[in-house]
Amino acid sequence: MIKIKQIGFAALVCVSSFAKTALAQQQPNVLWILTDDHRYDAIRAFNKILHNREMSELGYVESPQIDRLTQMGTTFINTYCHSAVCAPSRAAMHYGRYPFRSGVYEFEYHNNNAEHCKPTLPEQMANLGYQTFHVGKLGVRIKTVKDGKTSAHPIYQNDIDFKKMAKDGLTDWGKDWFTELEGEKLDKPIQNLVFYVTPDGEFEYNSLELEEQRPVYKGSSEKLIEKYDILRHYNQAKGKHLDKGMILSGVSSQPAGKTRDGYYTAVLKDYLKNTESTFSVGSQTVNGIDHSKPFFVHLGYDFPHTPVLPPADYRERFQKHTYKVPELDEKELEKMPAQIKKFRNYGASDHLTDVEKQKMIQDYYAFCAYGDQLVGQSVDAFIAYSESHNQPWMIVYVNGDHGWKLNEHGAVSKCTPWDVDSHNPVVVVSSDKKQFPAGKVVRDFTEFVDIAPTILAAAGANLEQTDFDYLDGLDLAKVAKGKAPVRDYVIGESHAATGPRAFIRTKEYVFSLQTRPNHNRGENMDWALNASYKELDPSLYHFTKDPKEVNNLAFEKEYETIAMAMKDKLLAIVLGDNRVEVNWEKWGSGTDTYRSNFAPGAHDYKLKLK
Repeated sequence: MIKIKQIGFAALVCVSSFAKTALAQQQPNVLWILTDDHRYDAIRAFNKILHNREMSELGYVESPQIDRLTQMGTTFINTYCHSAVCAPSRAAMHYGRYPFRSGVYEFEYHNNNAEHCKPTLPEQMANLGYQTFHVGKLGVRIKTVKDGKTSAHPIYQNDIDFKKMAKDGLTDWGKDWFTELEGEKLDKPIQNLVFYVTPDGEFEYNSLELEEQRPVYKGSSEKLIEKYDILRHYNQAKGKHLDKGMILSGVSSQPAGKTRDGYYTAVLKDYLKNTESTFSVGSQTVNGIDHSKPFFVHLGYDFPHTPVLPPADYRERFQKHTYKVPELDEKELEKMPAQIKKFRNYGASDHLTDVEKQKMIQDYYAFCAYGDQLVGQSVDAFIAYSESHNQPWMIVYVNGDHGWKLNEHGAVSKCTPWDVDSHNPVVVVSSDKKQFPAGKVVRDFTEFVDIAPTILAAAGANLEQTDFDYLDGLDLAKVAKGKAPVRDYVIGESHAATGPRAFIRTKEYVFSLQTRPNHNRGENMDWALNASYKELDPSLYHFTKDPKEVNNLAFEKEYETIAMAMKDKLLAIVLGDNRVEVNWEKWGSGTDTYRSNFAPGAHDYKLKLK
């Protein structure tokens, strides 16, 4: 009897080991979560790692679910975006390429027909045998060209249109083009008609143009401003406006769970529970899950992007906290680069009243806390599905496509190379703890271009093959193991909002400059090489001594050697190491491609400063 028990136990161990080996060889289900305009200081775990404190320097925050992810997986705390603007940032993640390699620098429509174009991340995942699904914000403005005309190019096999969800009433707030309203044609189409949806399903419209066309709606905008306690960003000279300006503060028209982000979460949960061949979301129908195949899900949350409208219960809790409002030193403006200063003035917020600033900050962090709970629900549903089907899994959580200012530098919005706008940690959690150990923190520099190769490698792609040699990033699993090149710097470039500008950041300094005289693709690509230093409109901040990045040292004699070294390195990379510019034309139909490659290999991750 003893011998039989011993043999049985040994056999059980062998079977268990075989099962684990087989499971490890399976392609994991992948959930990629991305938030929007999300400051890292809204997350206690990130504050603890970076500053040895849980709360933001501004005050109270809460993030138990994202904190939990950092305990479950590996945190890449020094991850930076390449463009602190939605569309080019999301393009970099989906393509795994720097803006200067993809040719996508701002909000331009582009196509997959240009000679340098490669498949997006979800298309590559489909090639690897995955079923792909997306719900929420996407922000990748890709088209395809047929017979000289552009047409839609879906990059996910199943893609839930968030605008259709909103028009179906599956939201609390929406904005869209309307040609008719309540079955009657409008006198003139309204391009950006804002609406709120009540718990009873009633649509409430916030548009002065609508009020002019339909007198029955007269006064509705003013009533909604009061009903939802809306604070819109406003110009100090022009004053407040009833239907224009970013919504910086207010309360959601719906309870928690019924906001647009709440519905995204519900869609994901329902998708995972669905057992039918098709799956419906309002008026949309897509394919259900094939349980025999791995799946790749991209969940694009809108929070905490404007409109900042936390549910009432979250808002009430955070209104109990008083926040330290960042103060503007007027001397900073005297040395601020002209490009950045111009956009900063557009988003200026220092003229807001003290009460308005408090509400803006309270509601922002309340919105983040609400979103944190939704992240937790999505993660739990995804893991439960994977484990119930005995399938390995991986979660890639990206804390914002970029950051957001709350009166830092006297402004709101994003779009600059400042740390507050571009520092976005990533957390990777996996059922394979050897790849991404629980609780591990990686402090080496990482970048958004690392996301695609990380997911592809986990899915079984051999990144050494020529099919993937276009990828600019590193596999984060190798970074975590110390088997990838260590970056001395991170880089980026964006042409939106500020105009063409690139940056290079080391652990000690950040340097940025203007890269082009205008937005005309293919023209004067070498402008920055011949322009004077002053014309480059440079900035240099000594980050370790000036963490708020307010004292521009670009013209200080003491820092001349450092500034010149960073300038030369940056220009060699973004202008000379396989730069691509494309004349995409207005609707993305152009394919004329221009290259600059006078310094191949300049991007070698190395920069030693004296």
